[in-house]
Amino acid sequence: MRFVHTADLHIGKVMNEFSLLEDQRHILRQILEIARSKKADALVLAGDIYDRAIPSAEAVTVLGEFLQETADAGLKVIMVSGNHDSPERLSFAEEILGKQGISIAGLYRGNLKQVCLEDAYGEVSFVLLPFVKPAQAGARTSAEAVEKMLAAYWDGETVTEAGRRVLVTHYFVTDQGKEPEVSDGESTIHVGGLDNVEASLFRGFDYVALGHIHKSQRIGEHQVYYAGASLAYSFSEAGQTKFVNFVEIKEKGNVSAERIPLQPLHGLRRIRGKMAELMRPEIVAAADCLDYIQAELTDEEELIDPIGALRTVYPNIMQIILAKNRKREGEKALAGQEERKKSIPELFHDFYTMIRGEEPDRRRTELIEEAAKEAEEEGYEA
Repeated sequence: MRFVHTADLHIGKVMNEFSLLEDQRHILRQILEIARSKKADALVLAGDIYDRAIPSAEAVTVLGEFLQETADAGLKVIMVSGNHDSPERLSFAEEILGKQGISIAGLYRGNLKQVCLEDAYGEVSFVLLPFVKPAQAGARTSAEAVEKMLAAYWDGETVTEAGRRVLVTHYFVTDQGKEPEVSDGESTIHVGGLDNVEASLFRGFDYVALGHIHKSQRIGEHQVYYAGASLAYSFSEAGQTKFVNFVEIKEKGNVSAERIPLQPLHGLRRIRGKMAELMRPEIVAAADCLDYIQAELTDEEELIDPIGALRTVYPNIMQIILAKNRKREGEKALAGQEERKKSIPELFHDFYTMIRGEEPDRRRTELIEEAAKEAEEEGYEA
């Protein structure tokens, strides 16, 4: 069984007021070409298909075009919802689409959806576990929710004797407490361990296709992988190569995963220096001037419309940072720096203790942690 694993497409993403739809069309065509060239049987999309719960009409069109192309190529598509997706919207027409080889698990309806594909070695079951908030599964934490849903799936079956199975899911997965590498592109707060799901819960699966973290990486020693986002979505990811995983499963226990690099339409790049220096022809010509640029300007004198001036040579400049302002702001903010680093629950704890003269009890702390997590998922920032 051969399949391509990717995730975190974030179709419809707008970054610094730049729509990335054309960049996403470009990368989706690459993903499809990789699947074709590798003679893959399926394409696995592990959540955050859209960037917003209510995607734009243009974003829906881009996904629709892509799914049509994959169906025309004879590829099966297997996808789950992520924390950025609306489960109900992503699940629209899932029964009809399923008959066309496009299997979607947006909503959790009390049992995990399975997609069974055949190869020379027999049957492979793809088990679809969409992102589910703990309360929806009658749990306090994501780990409890996942454990409960997987226990219902196995339903007494001996895990070690199971046939070939692939789990597709979208959570913050850790290995014995060790967290994955993250970037600014993940707008997720992880408080009090509420989000953490231990990789050990996935025993019995030959491969676990994860979404949620934007950097491609393996979690632990087993076949548990984040494919990562297909594009860089923050300047903290500048210079990172993005990948898809090409996975091949032969007989039980014989699994290989190959990372295949992707080439973006426009790179994401940081530059630094005085404005006049950055605009010199030889500097501009040293790299692709159409890259998405973050420029840090070191000029001490006042500048008139610096982003407008830079845009004459770097048309896709997204952001400028004035080094002198950063320095002044840093000096001013030094005293309050530690406060800003604190999470919402930590700030609540300090405030409650100051007002009441005692520490909040466990129930109050849990309520604040849950409220902070829900606020982040709705797109609010502290």
